[in-house]
Amino acid sequence: MKKTKEAFLWIIGILKKGKVPYLISGGLAARVYGSLRHLADIDIEIPNEYFGKILSAVKRYSVYGPKRYKDKNWDIFLLTLRYHGQLIDLSGIESGKIFDKRKNKWVKMKTDISNYNRRMVYGRFVNVSKKKDLIAYKKIIGRKVDLEDIKQISWFRVFVINNEKN
Repeated sequence: MKKTKEAFLWIIGILKKGKVPYLISGGLAARVYGSLRHLADIDIEIPNEYFGKILSAVKRYSVYGPKRYKDKNWDIFLLTLRYHGQLIDLSGIESGKIFDKRKNKWVKMKTDISNYNRRMVYGRFVNVSKKKDLIAYKKIIGRKVDLEDIKQISWFRVFVINNEKN
């Protein structure tokens, strides 16, 4: 059984202790903004030079990397962890590329981890990708789950705005 909350609090604690700048992205960020879909993993972006700083604390949970990872969607520096059944992907922010399905070509990932929103996640204030940046990224990658996130995030915004007026 996945223990998402425990995994999240564990990795955030390690990042904070190591003074690692980070940004919550992907499906968890989408959930912060109203997506209700199943969470596959916890996506966190960090500067590449910080992987060495946390490796000893997370090594026993490592299932991949840290090393270059490439598939049909991403070409990134990646460390994947499994903590109590929950996958955590730590991605490096330098030199990453994503495949833009709209343009049918690889494009440089544009991640600015100093540009974030502070949001409450599992009882902790954390750095979360700004909604507009998250939506822009999800439009580029264009997978079915990303398009569903965009739809749900947009619906949530309309729902909240409409209900605030009543």
